[in-house]
Amino acid sequence: MTMECEMIRTVETENLAVNVKSGSLEVLATPAMIAWMEEASCLCLDLEEGFSSVGIEINAHHDAPSPLGAQIRITSKVTEQKGKIISFYTEAWMNQTRIGWAEHKRAVIHIQKFMNRLNG
Repeated sequence: MTMECEMIRTVETENLAVNVKSGSLEVLATPAMIAWMEEASCLCLDLEEGFSSVGIEINAHHDAPSPLGAQIRITSKVTEQKGKIISFYTEAWMNQTRIGWAEHKRAVIHIQKFMNRLNG
């Protein structure tokens, strides 16, 4: 497991609040920012074959707008691991402005067992 991870994403048309239906403005949608935070957190994980992780909790704050075309840097840091539950602190930055942050938890799961639950 890597303790800290970072990635860069560009705000595209499909990431805008007006297109995600999370608002009426042409700015980065909160659900898109949250998805990027989850993606960055997943980058920190190095799981064995047959295992994955699922998001189980996120407490996100979206504090500043970002326009179409903006470059967003997303960081994630492992803060705790208790058994199969891994906690992260993640931030999103546009230049020197922190646009959002979140506390996030993921559960490590056995893929086949997890998918079997869908079939009863």
